Amino acid sequence: MKKVNFAKLIDHTILKPNVLDQEVEALCSEAKKFGFASVCLNPSYVALAKSRLAGSDVKVCTVIGFPLGQNTTRTKIFEAEDAIELGAVELDYVVNVSDVLNERYAVVKAEMEQFAGLKQKHSGILIKIILETCYLSLAQISKLCQLAKEANLDFVKTSTGFGSGGATVEQVELMRKTVGPTMGVKASGGIRSYEDAFKMVEAGASRIGASAGVRIVSEAIS
Repeated sequence: MKKVNFAKLIDHTILKPNVLDQEVEALCSEAKKFGFASVCLNPSYVALAKSRLAGSDVKVCTVIGFPLGQNTTRTKIFEAEDAIELGAVELDYVVNVSDVLNERYAVVKAEMEQFAGLKQKHSGILIKIILETCYLSLAQISKLCQLAKEANLDFVKTSTGFGSGGATVEQVELMRKTVGPTMGVKASGGIRSYEDAFKMVEAGASRIGASAGVRIVSEAIS
């Protein structure tokens, strides 16, 4: 298996509900040590992460409407604005899967466009939409990816890690095929080893969301 430098592809993640401050501090230290793309954590820890990552190239990523995506768009945008004010520069927001399953695609796209609008208002912000692919058909995944591309979002992302399943190679391949070569594809959920991550990158992922970032990069150089 060809070795790949994964550090700059990894969003080093901690999203469990019972996080301790020292775990967030350790996450940030590891991210700086290995040169990860970002740390991804709940909004309440954005300010702490920003302070611990000051002076480094590691970005602060947070989640919006997490993990169910069932908040109203107005609530999600308020949460996003608050997170940006606290120091987040990458936002992973959860689509309302019920809107997708009920084929309310105009509503889904309108929400995408509001999130895309944050990039105009706040320079340097990156927006990823979490599709929660475990609940969707391949046709629905493809439809959402096309809408996200049209709305000028930055990434499509597979999973929250809290659904019934995580990323699969088939889904990532489809997402990459749909959005083309320039838009980001983030694989997340169930990626626990270098082998897992490598398969996702081969399938087309340009970012990996994982709590096992240290293990992945350690296995990659071993």
